[in-house]
Amino acid sequence: MVFCSLYSGSSGNSMFITSDRAKILIDAGLPGKKIDEALKAIDEETKNIDGIFITHEHSDHIKGVGVISRKYDIPIYANADTWSAMEGSLGKIKEHNIKVIDKRSVTEIGDLNIKAFNIPHDASGPMGYTVSDGKKNISVATDFGTFTREIYDNVKDSEVILLESNHDVNMLKFGPYPYQLKRRILSEIGHLSNDDCGNAIVELVKCGNNKKIILGHLSNTNNQPDLAYATVLDVLNDNGIKNNEDIILTMANRHNPSSYIKI
Repeated sequence: MVFCSLYSGSSGNSMFITSDRAKILIDAGLPGKKIDEALKAIDEETKNIDGIFITHEHSDHIKGVGVISRKYDIPIYANADTWSAMEGSLGKIKEHNIKVIDKRSVTEIGDLNIKAFNIPHDASGPMGYTVSDGKKNISVATDFGTFTREIYDNVKDSEVILLESNHDVNMLKFGPYPYQLKRRILSEIGHLSNDDCGNAIVELVKCGNNKKIILGHLSNTNNQPDLAYATVLDVLNDNGIKNNEDIILTMANRHNPSSYIKI
């Protein structure tokens, strides 16, 4: 399998995963043209995508979904709650491309099994995904305020994990956001901080696999890539975990394809 983060951040998210017999996107939260450009940059084409799996209905995850589905006749996979929340934003979708999946379901496309799991976020039925070809696993888990047991159980055996490192708590607390928005982000159904991301990685490292962990979904206002990376490294170092030995830690880019990983 190959994983690539096409875009990752509070302004838009889309992840690409391919295997011998399948190509999927997890989210398409930028205009369709931007998704086309990102895939072209890694020598892929949007017309060859077999399905788009939606984590939740917020615009930075679905902005390009409707356009892409209509233009290339691509199925969209989401649970019933997410469909109800997002269908008004997608525009007209062909009936055969409306794929309603159950929470915690496994969907088979080609040689890939895509397992959904629940995440705690202030959206309708938000989910993460673990994708398997029967040999290796790739997980995407962003937009959650608490690293729950369910998330842990679903990503712990993955060789590649894109994990949210959304904000620096002090930047958020003393930043320009209104008080209610700050409370929302800091809540158990908000977003994961750099420190909490580091602590989650500490738990995951105990499972072995020499994981490749990608920090993603950084806030443009309340975080900085260097700060997120350094904060997580500090947490790992405090727990005796060595980067490039116990794990391989990288960053997803906000504006360009990055973290192209073959496993």
